[in-house]
Amino acid sequence: MSQITTHVLDTTRGLPAQHLPISLFVLAGNGWQELAKGETNSDGRMSNLLADDITLAAGTYRMHFATKCYFDANNEQGFYPYVDIVFELDGSNSHYHIPLLLTAFGYSTYRGS
Repeated sequence: MSQITTHVLDTTRGLPAQHLPISLFVLAGNGWQELAKGETNSDGRMSNLLADDITLAAGTYRMHFATKCYFDANNEQGFYPYVDIVFELDGSNSHYHIPLLLTAFGYSTYRGS
């Protein structure tokens, strides 16, 4: 399993947010460098963002959720065109699950297990 996974739930619909584009970045010397990208599956999950053999060093990372694409695909007007979740990894090679609870006018996140 990837060191970083996510699950996006559309709490307005009570359903997984399918086909939501997500990118992972690391903060490098000159700004953000993209490491990986993909989209959520039919269950709103992305478990293969990184290859299983990739481990991330200690540092600051950002997951970019392209919510406008999701809202447009569902014929919904959203207030947030994207959600960026910035977090720090300690280099311990732990698993990090970063879920997103999403509505057109709000969102919430936490470190999952």
